[in-house]
Amino acid sequence: MKIGMLGTISWRTPPRRYGPWETVVHYLTEGLVERGYDVTLFATGDSVTKAKLEWVCPHGFYEDESLDAGVYQWLHISNAFEKAHEFDILHSHYDFYPLTFSRLTDTPLLTTIHGFSSERILPVYRKYWDNYYVSISNADRAEGLNYVATVYNGIDVGSFEFGDAPDDYLLFFGRISRDKGTHRAIEVAKETGMTLKIAGLVASEHRAYFEKCVKPEIDGEQIQYLGTVDEKTRNELFKQAYCSLHLISFAEPFGLTLVESLASGTPVIATDQGSVREILVDGETGFIVQSVRDAIDKVGEIGSIRRQRCRTRAERFDVDHMVDGYISVYDTIMEREAERSAI
Repeated sequence: MKIGMLGTISWRTPPRRYGPWETVVHYLTEGLVERGYDVTLFATGDSVTKAKLEWVCPHGFYEDESLDAGVYQWLHISNAFEKAHEFDILHSHYDFYPLTFSRLTDTPLLTTIHGFSSERILPVYRKYWDNYYVSISNADRAEGLNYVATVYNGIDVGSFEFGDAPDDYLLFFGRISRDKGTHRAIEVAKETGMTLKIAGLVASEHRAYFEKCVKPEIDGEQIQYLGTVDEKTRNELFKQAYCSLHLISFAEPFGLTLVESLASGTPVIATDQGSVREILVDGETGFIVQSVRDAIDKVGEIGSIRRQRCRTRAERFDVDHMVDGYISVYDTIMEREAERSAI
C-alpha cells in the first residue's frame, strides 16, 4: 500500500524542540516504513525520515522568518494533491485546509483531526463531512463527521527512562498559554511551597499573557523558566519531577505531555477536561481535579501513587499501538473504496 503522509511545515519533522503534530507524524511515518509500507512524507526540506521525502518549504516557517507561512502552506498542500494519484491513500495531518482540495482527486483523503482550534472552522468540516476522519480521543469529536476510528497518539515509550527516585519539584511542560494553565501551576507551587520548573514555547500570540501572568513570577529559584528544551533535557525533567501539572481550561484533544510524563513514571495532576480521563486513571496514575484548590490538596497525596503504574499505563499509548490503529484504518478505507467501485 502506498501512503502519502501530509505533515505540517510549522517545524521540521521530527521537531528539534517543540512540535506535537510533527512528533506524531514522525512516529507514524517511521513506524509504517518499518512495517514495509511505501510512504512518502510531505514535510519541510530539512526533515529526517526513512520514507521518501517531498518538500517545497526548506525549513519550518516558525524557524525561518524569511518564509511566508501563507504562501508556503498552500504550495505544500497543493504539491501533495498534485501527486495524490500516486497513492492509495493521502493521509492529512494539516487541519482543515486540505479538505478544500479533496473533491479534486479520486484518491481517498484521510484526515487526522488534532483538535478543533475554533468553532469557526467547523463549516469546512461540515461541507466535507463525508471524507474519512480519525479522532485522537473519543472526547474530541464533532457531530456528523464520517469517523472511521479513534486512534490515540503514540510515543516511543522506550525512549523515556523510568525514574523511581524523583526530586521534589513540580513540572509544567508544554505551550505557555492561559488555556494550558501556566499561571495555575505557579499558584499551586506558591501555595505548596514547592519549586516549579516551567519548560515550553511562548508563541507570539501568547506573549502578552507570558509577560503579564508568568514572567513577573519567575525568580529563578522557586519559579524557574527553562524555555524550550531538547529531547534529552525534556526526558530528564519528566523523570526527576515529583509530579507534573496539567491544569488546563479547555477541552484537551489528547495531550502528549500527559503520556510523556507517565512514561517517565511521573504522576500527573490534571483538570477534568477533554481527553484527560481517557489517559489518566484517577488515584492510580495521578489525580483528576476540578479546581486549583483541588490540585493544591492533591499534591500532598502524590506519594500514594506507584510510579511503576504510571509507566505501565503509558505503554497503552506506545507508538506500535498507534501504527496498528492506523493500519486498521487504512484497511477499512480500502475495503470501503472497493465496495464503492463495485456498485
